[in-house]
Amino acid sequence: MDPKIKEYLLAETNRQNDGLELIASENFASKEVRALCGSILTNKYAEGFPGHRYYGGCINIDLIENRAIELVSKIFDAKYANVQPHSGSQANMIAYYATLNPGDKILSLGLDEGGHLTHGSKVNFSSKYYNFIHYHLLDDGHIDYAGLLKLAQEEKPQMILAGFSAYPYTIDFEKIGDIAHSVGAVFMVDMAHIAGLIAAGLHPNPLPFADIVTSTTHKTLRGPRGGIVLTNSEQIIAKVNKATFPGLQGGPLENIIGAKAQCFFEASQPEFKEYARQIIANTKACANEFAHLRDVVSGTDNHLFLLNTKVSFGLTGDKVEKMLEEIGITVNKNMLPHDDERPTVTSGIRIGFAALSTRGINEDGAKEVARIIDSFLKNKVTKEEALTQVKELAGSLKNIAEL
Repeated sequence: MDPKIKEYLLAETNRQNDGLELIASENFASKEVRALCGSILTNKYAEGFPGHRYYGGCINIDLIENRAIELVSKIFDAKYANVQPHSGSQANMIAYYATLNPGDKILSLGLDEGGHLTHGSKVNFSSKYYNFIHYHLLDDGHIDYAGLLKLAQEEKPQMILAGFSAYPYTIDFEKIGDIAHSVGAVFMVDMAHIAGLIAAGLHPNPLPFADIVTSTTHKTLRGPRGGIVLTNSEQIIAKVNKATFPGLQGGPLENIIGAKAQCFFEASQPEFKEYARQIIANTKACANEFAHLRDVVSGTDNHLFLLNTKVSFGLTGDKVEKMLEEIGITVNKNMLPHDDERPTVTSGIRIGFAALSTRGINEDGAKEVARIIDSFLKNKVTKEEALTQVKELAGSLKNIAEL
C-alpha cells in the first residue's frame, strides 16, 4: 500500500475509534459489508440489468444483483427495486427523470426546514431543472399538513415530495399520499435517513402510499454508500431502469451492489430490530438530557434531533462543530426552522445516534454525551478534561474493527 495512504488510513481508524460519531447520516458498516466493497466484484463491468447486459461474463453478477433486489423488496414490501444508483442524490435524480418533465412543479420541504439539497436547493441541479415550491412546518416543528393541502390545491403540482434530512418526527405518509393523489400528483418519498427504522418496523412504511421511493443504504440501514429506488408500479420501474441506464449512469458498481445485498440481509435479521430500537432509545435519552440541562432541543421520534446552539450557548452551529471536533465529537452544523443564519453558519447542529448505537452505546452513555457537550460549551470543563471524558466513553464502546 502507498505508505502515505496507509498512514492516513490508520489515522482515520484511530479517529473513528477514539471519538464519538454523532453525524445523523453516518454509520459503521459491518466487516462483511466492508469486505464486499473491496472485493473482486469491482473488476466486472455489467452495463444493463440482470438478464439484459451489454457485457458477457455476468452470470454471477446477475445472481448477486437479483439477490439484492429480492432482499430489499422483501424488507420494504415493494414489488420492484433498482439497486444500481451510486448515491442518494443519484437515486433522486433518477426518480425525477423517470416520472417528470423538465420544468414540472414539485412541492417539497426546504433545506432550512429539514429538506435535502436535491429537494430544490438553489445551488443544486434539482432547482435548475424543476420548479420547486416549498411547504412548511408549524411552530412546533411538525409538518403543516393543512397548509400542504391548501398549497397543493392552489399550485396543482406534478409531484409532492416527502422524506427529509433533518426532520425528527414521524411522517404521516398516508396523509401526504392522499393530498398528492387528490390533485393528480406523483407522491415521492426520500426515506434515506429513516430507512433502517422502517426496515425494523419502527416507522411507518411509505410503500403502501407512495408512487416511488428512494433511499440511501449507508445511514440507518448501515450498509455501503449508495442508493436505491423502490416502487409498486410496473410502469414506473420500467422508466426508472431506463433513467438509470442508459439515461444517467453507465456501468453499475457491482462491488457496492454486493455490499448492498449483505446490508439488506443484515437488516432482515431479528438483531437489527433490536439495534433500531436502541437507536431511538438513545436519541430520546440524549435529547431529554439536553432539555434537562436547559438547552433548547427539538423533540424526536427517530434517530436524530436538533440542538439550538445560538440560544443554548451563544454559539453558531459552525463554531460548535469546530469546537466539538477538537475534543473528538463529530457533529454537523445544521439549519433550524426559520433560521436567520446562512447555511454555512447556521443556528444549530444536528445530532444522531445510528453510529454510536452500532458501537453499543446505551441510554446512560447517550445522556453522558449530552453532559460532556453541555459542560464543554458552557466552559464548565477545559478542553483537555472534555477530551479525556470523550476518550473514556469511546474506549468503553466496540472497536470499529470488531463490528
